[in-house]
Amino acid sequence: MNYILFDGASRNGLLPFTYTRPVAEIRIGILTIREKWEKWLGFTTSTVTESYLSGKFPMVELEDNIMINASYLPTRELVTIIKGLKEHQAVFDKEEPVAFFVKEGAEVDFDMYEKITFSADGMIVKNTWDIFSKNGQAITDDFALLTKGRKSQKISETNNVIAAENVFVEEGVTMEYATLNASKGPVYIGKNAQVMEGSLIRGPFSLGEHSVVKMGAKIYSGTTVGPYCKIAGEVNNSVLFGYANKGHEGYLGNSVLGEWCNIGADTNVSNLKNNYAEVRLWSYETEGFAKTGLQFCGLMMGDHSKCGINTMFNTGTVIGVSANIFGSGFPRNFIPSFSWGGHSGFVTYVTKKAMEVAKIVMARREVNFDEEDKKILEHIFEETQHWRKSYES
Repeated sequence: MNYILFDGASRNGLLPFTYTRPVAEIRIGILTIREKWEKWLGFTTSTVTESYLSGKFPMVELEDNIMINASYLPTRELVTIIKGLKEHQAVFDKEEPVAFFVKEGAEVDFDMYEKITFSADGMIVKNTWDIFSKNGQAITDDFALLTKGRKSQKISETNNVIAAENVFVEEGVTMEYATLNASKGPVYIGKNAQVMEGSLIRGPFSLGEHSVVKMGAKIYSGTTVGPYCKIAGEVNNSVLFGYANKGHEGYLGNSVLGEWCNIGADTNVSNLKNNYAEVRLWSYETEGFAKTGLQFCGLMMGDHSKCGINTMFNTGTVIGVSANIFGSGFPRNFIPSFSWGGHSGFVTYVTKKAMEVAKIVMARREVNFDEEDKKILEHIFEETQHWRKSYES
């Protein structure tokens, strides 16, 4: 059977992260959504996504295909149902299609399908804040999936470990004189990662391969640091997709950083309003600030965006792709893609300069900025131009 993950109705609710990737490539827990499905299914998958992303994330269609809504995280029950799907059968969560069988080239008419009802029980990623708010449970689920039947590498006796049975260390890890508390959730340390001395870590926590926790870092529950990242300072319930740096002091809480982001030294993110009110977050769908239902919500930063030293972000700030923020004072709560500036105002960050920086940054990690990456950023620049009109006129 050929499995294809599609973006579904939630794609726009997950902007700015889905400007540069399909929903399936979002990291929540230890793994990306795609990686979760592939481990559960035992097959590789491809993607149905926006046309401008399809060059980098192509769809592979065979004679028999099962389409899966990538907003839904796999569970044993859901995987069992999906593996048993036959022609003209579909799984629905109320009005939302979760998965369906389709022949190559065939048109889909759900009125002609037998509908199987499924309740997702909460593990759906529909909004940006779901990524961090559901991350602790996602780490726990992925930990069980990845470590079942396997034995952790030996942990050096210099480390202080609480509930060692809930700690798993992959091969090549360097970790000395750190404190790991896994009594409230698992701690996963990926291949060739480094945890420097004096680090304090509470689970659930995941550190991706080749990533570094710097000296004296204080990391609280529900935090995922993806592959090839550097993390320092104080971090709580936040997700870094990968290839991102928060390498210095400063606070980051209830936040999500895309790939190739960099947080300047002593940058601080507010995740709680002074009046303790519900946080509203910018919505690309409604072009206004949407209710999150959360009291704690910090920063959503799209791929390739960066901020200078001592930057201050207000509660519930959304930053698009390839933005550069610097200067004193609080910048606005919504910063469009390809913006350059801060509290005193913004100008457009032209694509030529943004791409020059992206090439340099990616080359440092031995990743090539190719023609597909260029096309994607050019498309995003054009698509998001109307958000920048206020300071382009």
